[in-house]
Amino acid sequence: MSIKTKNIPISLPVTGEEEWQAVKEPLFNGWLTSGPMVNAFEKEFAQIHGVSHAIAVTSATTALHLSLIALNIKPGDEVIVPAFTWISTANVVEYCGAKVIFCDIDINTFNIDIDKLASLINPNTKAIIAVHLFGLCADIDAIKNIAPTIPIIEDAACAAGATYKDRYAGSLGNLGCFSFHPRKSITTGEGGMITTNDANIAERISMLRNHGASISEEQRHHGPKPFILPDFNILGFNYRMTDLQGAVGLVQIKKLKKFIAERKRWADYYINCLSNIDWIETPHITNDYGHGWQSFVTLIDEKKSPGSRNVIMENLQAKGISTRPGTHAVHMLNYYKDKYNLKDNDFEVARQANDYSMAIPLHNRMGKEDFEYVINAIKNL
Repeated sequence: MSIKTKNIPISLPVTGEEEWQAVKEPLFNGWLTSGPMVNAFEKEFAQIHGVSHAIAVTSATTALHLSLIALNIKPGDEVIVPAFTWISTANVVEYCGAKVIFCDIDINTFNIDIDKLASLINPNTKAIIAVHLFGLCADIDAIKNIAPTIPIIEDAACAAGATYKDRYAGSLGNLGCFSFHPRKSITTGEGGMITTNDANIAERISMLRNHGASISEEQRHHGPKPFILPDFNILGFNYRMTDLQGAVGLVQIKKLKKFIAERKRWADYYINCLSNIDWIETPHITNDYGHGWQSFVTLIDEKKSPGSRNVIMENLQAKGISTRPGTHAVHMLNYYKDKYNLKDNDFEVARQANDYSMAIPLHNRMGKEDFEYVINAIKNL
């Protein structure tokens, strides 16, 4: 049995003394729920992404859920979702009682296939969730050309700091939804953000995340009558981010551009060093896109490779290198297969991505020695 000489995780967050010092303030002042730290984080996030409003929530999943509710998605409505994405992109549609309409993907980008989108649109189509998978923005202008009147929600869970035609993810559609899970470029442990330029939607989401309260807890406590409870005019949820998370996020967001620049440098290094291996295909990037590099996802050609995708992943794991499938084809998961009577080959490109994609380690705690170790291990398979 081979002995691991390295242990390179698929991802690791970069946190340290600055984040620790930031967390002390809410711990010491006693304001732990959503408050001034969250507000400051929201303002910084909005400024960096070029939007008027940013509303912090508990996760990208709850961000997507609230976005659909803010658009009044209800039973009988249809929402178009890429077939290859994390399951929550589809789950949030189910939460609203609406119908998931899967669209196949473009294998070169892992994003929604624009050519297959138009045929799915009908009078029941009330929203399109465009996923910026792995940090590469979807072609939002092309989607708008096909569906100019249909609201677009950007699932930007992987795409903080990513750009499309010099515009930031989260500013491209009607709403943007971000994740701060530890596998993302910046983290608050768990957490999410909704971005929009629509003041009415922003106000509605701010209430929805706080049980439907007409004013926030901070506004009430700092107002002239903190003893008076707010009114509740809409049915809401408890989807608030804590000030502990906001304090971490405020430190992390200021490092985002640096983190992405580092990731881009090493992604370019991967692409250059792996380019002469005929069985592994590296990501495709064009000039209109600024990739956020949340993950570095390759495709394995099993007709040429030294083993199946899963065997390759197993062999790399034995060498201490963590890998993962890019994500999953949601239509192949049992809940969706059973509910919608779907077959694996109904979305053939998504199935291929499901079976042959492989993410290799790319994060800001890796050094040149780590990248060279991964590259050499792949070359020596």
